Amino acid sequence: MHMETLMPRRGSFICGSLLLLIGYAAVASASDPLDPETAIRQLVRANAEKDLPTLSRLMAHDADIVSYTVGGRKYVGWPDFEREMREEFANTQKIETPITELKVWTKGDLAWFTMEMDYTRYTGEGSTAKRMVLPLRETGVLERRAGRWQLLSWHESFRSAQPGGPLASPSAAAGSQKLVSTTTAAMPDVSGEWDILEVEDDKRYKATLDKNGNGPYTQQGGRFVTTKIENRLWQGTWHQPGNDREGGFEVLLSEDGTQAKGIWWYTRVDTRKNIPPKEHGGTYHWKKTTSSPAVPQ
Repeated sequence: MHMETLMPRRGSFICGSLLLLIGYAAVASASDPLDPETAIRQLVRANAEKDLPTLSRLMAHDADIVSYTVGGRKYVGWPDFEREMREEFANTQKIETPITELKVWTKGDLAWFTMEMDYTRYTGEGSTAKRMVLPLRETGVLERRAGRWQLLSWHESFRSAQPGGPLASPSAAAGSQKLVSTTTAAMPDVSGEWDILEVEDDKRYKATLDKNGNGPYTQQGGRFVTTKIENRLWQGTWHQPGNDREGGFEVLLSEDGTQAKGIWWYTRVDTRKNIPPKEHGGTYHWKKTTSSPAVPQ
């Protein structure tokens, strides 16, 4: 999405929730999944079919449940997520959610899972039609309540920060990210001048960054602020006073730190605020041209 080119905010595919029955334990209906893996697959299918009632039925609506999606987006409870899923369904022509890997563990009335999937969204029609693939990694916890398995909390991230590009294979993705690291990775040196390309609009400009990844760029008086760099995943915000817009970005650095590919999105345009992250934006290609410049303040 872009303001002009739709790019996902991907609120988190596997999300929904059930209005919990209050006051007594109900017997699970015949359509309820009998095991957690079936529940997960039904949730994924419901997302592809834009079936919000099924998402809601198979997820817990506890007000204090916290879940996270790409870019650190946080959901507390069901209402915010429901609103963004409605927007996602309205803004896409079609959604595909092929699962490439799913592992589930169960103990009593609790279950937890890891999953990799290629969330594919189609937007626009005719000459404006676009296809974007988001290679996602999911983890989450389910609980059996009154005989029904429901998703409680989940966390979602990119296997690769290159939406629409080559998909990371499950084996490669598993090898590149570890739950526990025994070594401390050196902070990459992102200082210097960068050539930046907004792919969809073929818009090009330059950024001059300091060692912390902060600095101006030559588009509407813009400025980047880096918030986090970890395992080559580089995240931050941008602000353009020239046309009164701001948003965020998330790119994946190459092994040698000289290139980065990823996405950008709006969070505010003029007086329009609270734009859902990842919903309107586009794709970035960055290339480093020089190192350690004197960065204007």
